[in-house]
Amino acid sequence: MQEPVAPVAPVAPVARVAHGAHAAPQAAPIAPHPIPDRHGQNLFSTDTELHGLLALYLPDDLRAHMQPHFERLGGLAGGLLDELAGTADRNPPTLKQRTRTGLDEQTVVKHPAYVEMERLALSEFGLAAVSHRDDTLGWQGKMPPLVKYVLTYLFVQAEFGLCCPVSMTDSLTRTLKKFGTPELVAKYLPRLTSLDFDELAQGAMFMTEQAAGSDIAATATLAHQEADGSWRLTGDKWFCSNPDADFAMVLARADDASGGLPGMKGVSLFLLPRRLDDGSLNRYRIIRLKDKLGTRSMASGEIRLEGAIAYLVGEAGRGFVQMADMVNNSRLSNGVRAAGLMRRAVAEAEFIASERRAFGRTLAQMPLMQRQLDKLRLPAEQARTMVCQTALALARSDAGEPDAYALLRILTPLIKFRACRDARKVTGDAMEVRGGCGYIEEWSDARLVRDAHLGSIWEGTSNIVALDVVRAVKREGSLPVLRAHCEKLLDDAARAHALALALAPGYAKALRDALARAAALTETAAREGGDVLARQAASALYHCTSAIAMAWEAAHSGSAPRLRWSQLVLLHRVLPRDPLSPDAMPADWNAAAVATTDRNDAALA
Repeated sequence: MQEPVAPVAPVAPVARVAHGAHAAPQAAPIAPHPIPDRHGQNLFSTDTELHGLLALYLPDDLRAHMQPHFERLGGLAGGLLDELAGTADRNPPTLKQRTRTGLDEQTVVKHPAYVEMERLALSEFGLAAVSHRDDTLGWQGKMPPLVKYVLTYLFVQAEFGLCCPVSMTDSLTRTLKKFGTPELVAKYLPRLTSLDFDELAQGAMFMTEQAAGSDIAATATLAHQEADGSWRLTGDKWFCSNPDADFAMVLARADDASGGLPGMKGVSLFLLPRRLDDGSLNRYRIIRLKDKLGTRSMASGEIRLEGAIAYLVGEAGRGFVQMADMVNNSRLSNGVRAAGLMRRAVAEAEFIASERRAFGRTLAQMPLMQRQLDKLRLPAEQARTMVCQTALALARSDAGEPDAYALLRILTPLIKFRACRDARKVTGDAMEVRGGCGYIEEWSDARLVRDAHLGSIWEGTSNIVALDVVRAVKREGSLPVLRAHCEKLLDDAARAHALALALAPGYAKALRDALARAAALTETAAREGGDVLARQAASALYHCTSAIAMAWEAAHSGSAPRLRWSQLVLLHRVLPRDPLSPDAMPADWNAAAVATTDRNDAALA
């Protein structure tokens, strides 16, 4: 294989002057550099499709208030934050065992670039606290979840690793508020929601053990209750991101002396502080830090609990149910991060294609490149549509609206399952557009590819999350709620006033028929012994739901690209296709063509 050749900056030719002439030589114009570099662009200002979506999904007053904050973060993500992320990726954290005076006090040493990103995420933009305060970024009152997810979507386009601690802090705070005693909440909530960088606390969750990954019933970490009612934890946790966090939610099993039970019923949820009230370190150690493929900027380690003091959260023996709330919140965050990674990858590919010239044309003018870019855009646009839809469901669920929780319970694993898997392919294929430079660590492409592979592992692998879609159907009755939601979007799209993008009856019917078939497949998967279909059913529901939601967005925003992407999703990711035939959009999916045919028929009558 021929290695990519590094580009050589063009050298301006030297102007020749006749002997004896006194005229100054004329400098030849410098040709534009052949390697496009998007660094320095504002990732919000240049994303016009996102602007259209926010006009649909956010109230006008809140959107106007957040505009300068989105602009600022978009500018940082395209410049300084991107530089910090690259530096932190090349300089991962290290574990220091002792102080210089010999005190046995472990410290995770983080590069200053990572610390500055922590300050931006947690303090300046309040990404972990925004859902739990009434006064973030100058806005008085609760922010809807979508604001937090848009900020995260922009931030993660530069830095992925730190978004894990941010998400876990947010989710831990939510779980503590929901299940913790009033005393625990009063004691620890202020630090978890603080915006003061010197005071705020970060969160983590320590669940995974060597023999207990997705199988929580196999949890071996023991919790012993002392005579005074306090709890002490003993055991090993195998994969703990943000291991030096101020607080962690931990799953542990009550030992025999504390009334332990076998299986899932014996597992309880505990809040584990890093430091005790007297300032001393709690009794657990970081055994080592992991050497990871991606998210190198952020520490992940192995924890050994050695009689560590912890506080019971919620009802004893219901740890998995309570932790599931935290995990589901983190799964939604995983979907948001996957969407952000895909957006960065696609935007880089689009920029390169528009700026790079070969054979007398820009790459974007070449038919195969146009097709390749479409294949990148589809999953990226599906994902951010699903981010918006799921964020609205979360807001409605938190407000106690009927059926909203059932809708959230199925949308969350859908986006976690499909978007995280799509991100792995999109980032890899986008790297190809940049060519040999994309394989070089100086550019963002390689980091995006490495980071994208973690999304489908964190908070449940693809199999586990696909099975959770089926579980939501069985236990929460989520499928009819999802179908009703999609049917409502289609009905609303048909009534939209953007007549130039009105849904053709043939396309609306195709969407409804596909949704019905996806629902039938899911019902089969939900029946006893049908789990083998879980992944197929989850993908079908995701594609149909996103195609319908994109059609609704197009009808209301007037975005012709969104309607086309919706149609391409249905054509390429849902319906059967003959791989030996050229692509062809069904004629009755085009509203304009249908209207023209109707007029011609009327004239002939």
